[in-house]
Amino acid sequence: MKADEIARYLQDHPKFFEEYADLLAQLYIPHPHGGRAISITERQILTLREKAKLLEGKLGELIRFGEENDAIGEKVHRLATALAGARDFAAARQALFRHLGEDFAVPHVAFRLWNLPAQADAAEFAEVNEQTRIFAAGLAHPYCGANAGFEAAAWFGEAGDQVRSVALVALRREAETVGLLALGSEDVQRFYPEMGTLYLGHIGDLASAALLRSLE
Repeated sequence: MKADEIARYLQDHPKFFEEYADLLAQLYIPHPHGGRAISITERQILTLREKAKLLEGKLGELIRFGEENDAIGEKVHRLATALAGARDFAAARQALFRHLGEDFAVPHVAFRLWNLPAQADAAEFAEVNEQTRIFAAGLAHPYCGANAGFEAAAWFGEAGDQVRSVALVALRREAETVGLLALGSEDVQRFYPEMGTLYLGHIGDLASAALLRSLE
C-alpha cells in the first residue's frame, strides 16, 4: 500500500486504533524538532500546541486590525461631523485640509474641481488638463502608489517635487466626476498599491457631498 492509501484508510476507519489499542503504545515517530523518537500521543500534543500557537497569533492579528479600523473609523467620523457643519466652501475646504493633515497625518493635501460654479481666487478651480480629468473619471477605486509624474503632484506647490507616493480619489456628483482629491507623502511606502482603499473612498464621498453642497 502507498502512504496516501494508508492515510485514507485510517481516516475512513476511525475505530482502527480502538481495535488495536496496544499498537499505539508500540508506535514511535521522529520528534518534529529533534532526532529522538516520541509516541503518537506526544506527537499529537505537539501538533495541537503548534496549532494553538498559530491560532493565537492570528487572533492577535485580527484584534490589532480591529483596533486600527476602529481608530480610522473614529477619524472619519470626526471628519464627517466637521464637513457637515461647514457653512460655506471655505469652511468645507478648511475642515478637509485640517482633518486630513492633523487626524490622518497626511503631509500634503490638495484638490481640484471642474464643471462647477467657481469660487473667486480659489486655487481649487484652476485649469486641469484633459488627461487628468480622464484619469479621474476612470477611477473605480482610489489610486494608491508611486507618484508617476501626475499633474496632481504639482498641486502641492514646492513640495510636489519631493512627493514619492500619492493617493488620488475621484470627487463625484452622482455618476459625473467633477474633481480629484490628492494626498501626498515623501514616504514611498505611505500610499502603496496593495493598501486598502475603503476609507479613502468614504472620505472622497464625504468631501464630494460637502463641497458640492457648499457650492449650491
